[in-house]
Amino acid sequence: MEKQNILVMGAGSWGTALSLVLQRNGHNVWLWSLETPNLIEDCISEVKDILIVVPSHAFRETLKRLKPYLTAKHRICWATKGLENNSGLLLHQVAEQELGAKQALAVLSGPSFADEVVAGLPTAVTIASSNLDYAQELVKLFHNQSFRPYTSSDIIGVQIGGALKNIIAIAAGIADGLGFGANTRTALITRGLREIMRCGLALGGKTDTFMGLAGLGDLVLTCTDDQSRNRRFGYALAQGKDINQAQTDIGQIVEGVWATREVRALAKQLEIEMPIVEQVDNVLQGFSSPHEAVQALLSRQLKPEFDES
Repeated sequence: MEKQNILVMGAGSWGTALSLVLQRNGHNVWLWSLETPNLIEDCISEVKDILIVVPSHAFRETLKRLKPYLTAKHRICWATKGLENNSGLLLHQVAEQELGAKQALAVLSGPSFADEVVAGLPTAVTIASSNLDYAQELVKLFHNQSFRPYTSSDIIGVQIGGALKNIIAIAAGIADGLGFGANTRTALITRGLREIMRCGLALGGKTDTFMGLAGLGDLVLTCTDDQSRNRRFGYALAQGKDINQAQTDIGQIVEGVWATREVRALAKQLEIEMPIVEQVDNVLQGFSSPHEAVQALLSRQLKPEFDES
């Protein structure tokens, strides 16, 4: 593919990893952080594609920084996972509020630890956009022998999968920290996927998305590997650490903490059951201990695994 100029906003581990993928593919990359605020003005006329890789709570403010410089040629993709704090909005909704409905938008998500991407280990992700031509162009930008993106038109489902899997990973970490073993972890992953699908389908996502890379794939990765900060956070809570100490020890933002309360409120709004999310939120708010939360899940009313009506 012809060499492109790309602005990546967010110089954390994931933003840096994706910048390296693009650089290895021969593209010119500007990597923006708060320490380089003038970089937007300096390079914006040179780029067409902008990749945002900031924490979800900083997503709207990043768009506000960009907005004065955007023209009709610019297209925006983000690799941020989560919902907006305090509003519970999906990030494409935030982008449409700030930039208008005509702005070209896409999201990159899937099972992808930054360190493994940097090391060049084989990784597959999903790039979703309502504009499939844009998604296909992004796939060409990122694709190489170790990084394979797939296209999707389900921008809602891909975002829901990326945001909610962090909450289930906290639950899996709690279970592991309590010593409950592989049976419990697998049950949480399976029932957690059910909750993710229940929420995602209610918002307009597609079933296939939740069985793919951005759904099941990312969920399994985040719930089963120690590279997952959300899993490590849950494990620390089960070991008796408080929320602040657990986050301090991890040293990075734990997105599931931000997402849990928003998703619980969303579930109430949608009138759907999300018991794992509910119990994780009870632990985070101090209403239940980790052990009490697990017992609450086990003592729920008996019911069929699937609604057969």
